[in-house]
Amino acid sequence: MNHPKRRIGVYPGTFDPITAGHMDIIQRALRTVDHLIVGVARNAGKSPMFSTEERVEMVQDDVTPIVKNGYSVEIRPFDTLLMHFAVAMNATVVIRGLRAVSDFEYEFQMAGMNARLNPQVETIFLMASEHVQFISSRFVKEIGRLGGDIGQFVSPGVRHRLLEKFAQTPETPE
Repeated sequence: MNHPKRRIGVYPGTFDPITAGHMDIIQRALRTVDHLIVGVARNAGKSPMFSTEERVEMVQDDVTPIVKNGYSVEIRPFDTLLMHFAVAMNATVVIRGLRAVSDFEYEFQMAGMNARLNPQVETIFLMASEHVQFISSRFVKEIGRLGGDIGQFVSPGVRHRLLEKFAQTPETPE
């Protein structure tokens, strides 16, 4: 009897920090793949607030309940081309989340480039669910930095880490 090949997907991102929007995409991506690798990009070009190790830990903490429910999720940092990372992970699909039309043009171009680099790896776009489509890590950090309540946008653990970071960072005079 021929068993179907295990379908491995990669969901890449900076996750600085991981938000409820990212978790929505992770949970929905698990309906399309047997094993999901969340690739945490080192991405120093974006000047992340959290180190790669901290971001990996936050993602791991947030996906632990999903793993305990029997889903196969793995967290891996990477600093290579996404297509090289996908091949190294034996992935056949890359999962990308779309929040709004503004995300589409960039993601469409990226998917085209990735298809040229490796036509064996398919890109799947998942639209963010209605209740989280406005959330971005950038907005969460800005709201938190200015004293707003970010509890509805991130997990309690991520909220705690953000508040610690803000407490360590002195205000810059205008």
